[in-house]
Amino acid sequence: MLSTAVRWQLIEYNPCDRVKVPKTDKKSKKVRCFTIEQTQVFLEALERSYPVTRKPHTRKNASRKESTVKEYVQPYQLPTQLILFFNLAVFVGPRRSELVALTWNDIDYESGTLSIDKATVTADNEVYTKAPKNETSERTLTLPRSVIEMMKRYRIEQQEYRLSIGDQWIGKDYIFIQWNGAQMHPDTPYKAFKKFIERYNSTIENESDKLPNITLHDLRHTSATLLIADTLDIRTVANRLGHAQTSTTLNIYAT
Repeated sequence: MLSTAVRWQLIEYNPCDRVKVPKTDKKSKKVRCFTIEQTQVFLEALERSYPVTRKPHTRKNASRKESTVKEYVQPYQLPTQLILFFNLAVFVGPRRSELVALTWNDIDYESGTLSIDKATVTADNEVYTKAPKNETSERTLTLPRSVIEMMKRYRIEQQEYRLSIGDQWIGKDYIFIQWNGAQMHPDTPYKAFKKFIERYNSTIENESDKLPNITLHDLRHTSATLLIADTLDIRTVANRLGHAQTSTTLNIYAT
């Protein structure tokens, strides 16, 4: 921006030219991710139900009369779309913004591929969809057969749900949605992931068997490290992640 301002003669010089970039602390950039064993546990755990305690609250019936509901425990299972979201994050490795932006037109069942050509982000409390992070972020990714089948099942589930809410549906063919079909908010999968890890770990007694408290973005790191551990060449890994340079991939994942 400042370089453009200099070219347009809006300012005399670029003040950023005098900035000395601090050295990065390589120790602080250590990648966090699931191990192969933890990934297997995580994927299996997504399909389970977990006890959730509901606090006492009041509710109104059809005649608007209030009643008090005592504390109770009920089973909770992750919605299908979030199970799919996390499977895509692990097996394919897109950025959260790229996953949230997906529409059903981005899926090619015949070739078993997923096209990444947009990203949904937030700025100034507004949500908008734009071109992905860089030119190489536009890519076509191969999907595992298990994920394709999961996607087909969820597609049917979403269509049935759409019919059930009738004219309340306002969606535009997004894969990941809110209750009325509108695009899922970018913050939703992050919060759901953190909550899921918390719920899962609360059911595990042995501390060493609990899943590490990583972030949603660390599932992308998990995907990359699993590919590298499977001896996939670094250029292919970089292409799948949408990195402009293989050096970026090496800097992050080289051990």
